[in-house]
Amino acid sequence: MRSVLLVEDDIFDTMTAEKSFAKFNIPHQLHTAFNGEEALDLLLGRNGAEAIRPLPEVILLDLNMPRMNGHEFLAELRGNPEFHHIPVFITTTSSMDVDRLSTDSLGVSGYILKPLDFESGTDLSDSLSLLEKLLK
Repeated sequence: MRSVLLVEDDIFDTMTAEKSFAKFNIPHQLHTAFNGEEALDLLLGRNGAEAIRPLPEVILLDLNMPRMNGHEFLAELRGNPEFHHIPVFITTTSSMDVDRLSTDSLGVSGYILKPLDFESGTDLSDSLSLLEKLLK
């Protein structure tokens, strides 16, 4: 079973992602965090959270969140040798190039415009790339 970490503060977007995975019958364990701090807690097993093991095979990361945003989380993730190899797809409502430029240096695997609808999203190539990683 595939393991996915969704870091998203909007419950509607979380539910949409869950429905999209179910639609494609992708066997997966979806772990959710509502901000970067919660995501790190899940990865590190700190602050009372049980560590995700095995590590997630992919992380879907929102950029605009409270407490610790996606940029800050990604910098922490890439700074830890245990996690730097995990593919990260940025999920965003913004198609602005400035968002892409600010995260490209941190080794993201792709960008997916929200809502996370793997069938009709505008960034279909990134969506298909994500599905390919999950199905391997």
